[in-house]
Amino acid sequence: MVTPSDLTSVPVPKSPERAGVPGPDLPRIVPRRHIGRWTTAGAALLVFAMVLNSVVRNDAFQWGVVGRYFTTPAVLDGLLLTLWLTAAVMVLGFLFGTMLAVMRLSSNPVLRTLSWGYVWIFRSTPLLVQLLFWFNIGALYPTLGLGIPFGPQFVTVKTVNLLGPALTAVIGLTLHETAYAAEVVRGGILSVDSGQTEAAQALGLGRLRTLRRIVIPQAMRSIVPTAGNMLIGTLKGTSIVSVLAVHDLLYSVQLIYNQTYQVIPLLMVATLWYIAVTSVLSAGQYYVERHYARGNSRTSAPTPLQRLHGRLAALRTRLSATTAADAPPAIGGDR
Repeated sequence: MVTPSDLTSVPVPKSPERAGVPGPDLPRIVPRRHIGRWTTAGAALLVFAMVLNSVVRNDAFQWGVVGRYFTTPAVLDGLLLTLWLTAAVMVLGFLFGTMLAVMRLSSNPVLRTLSWGYVWIFRSTPLLVQLLFWFNIGALYPTLGLGIPFGPQFVTVKTVNLLGPALTAVIGLTLHETAYAAEVVRGGILSVDSGQTEAAQALGLGRLRTLRRIVIPQAMRSIVPTAGNMLIGTLKGTSIVSVLAVHDLLYSVQLIYNQTYQVIPLLMVATLWYIAVTSVLSAGQYYVERHYARGNSRTSAPTPLQRLHGRLAALRTRLSATTAADAPPAIGGDR
């Protein structure tokens, strides 16, 4: 009969792995071979290489012309106007959109109905129709005045002199963006648990302070991804103002190829600029989302640079282990 004391007295042999000696009696662990994964990856890379080769080696793109016009003053001026339009429309759109979202969530039925009606009208009308309507607003209101409601006007100005193409584009894009921004902000506010508002009310905080200090910061986790998509969509959507003869990036390119008849390379210039700016905005959106997601989890997901650094460190560790394993054993010691 074996007692527990006998078991404790028996020495436990070290496993070959722990002793540093490979165990010949242990089964060899063979990693799973992902044949389908590697085959699919190889096929995808082959198709990508074929497409890239057809684009780079196609003389119809005229890459020399693309490089010559890529940084010309006319193109850069159009790019600056596009960026200015995008920034102005996004700031004004979300400013007014936040006001509409608060009105939509208000207990006041008049404000709630007016906000819903605004969103309904501007989301139901195509953006091009809105821009053309505002561009021809002078036909409906030849003059605009400031004075007493339903009374005399003190200051009047002609609409044609007041609303130029650029200002018309800003007004049309802002009013259109406001309707969508209001729904984005409203969805973000509704995503915050109602217990947060109740706790703020229990502490005696006012409605506006609760919204500004508690609700909006937590709602940003839901607002930022959609707002980032809207920002990129607005950047590309500003190209539609070329129908109003606004000198944005696309219209500047069109003016050049109407003179040189080099349509494809000039369109490639605009395409490459849109891709470059969109890539920068996407990177900024990633870090903004990471900033507002800090309280959602204890550890933040690593950034692409951190993942690359981790993989390089793991590769160096593996190479060092391989080098140490292949090195001949040292015999004797140094004297």
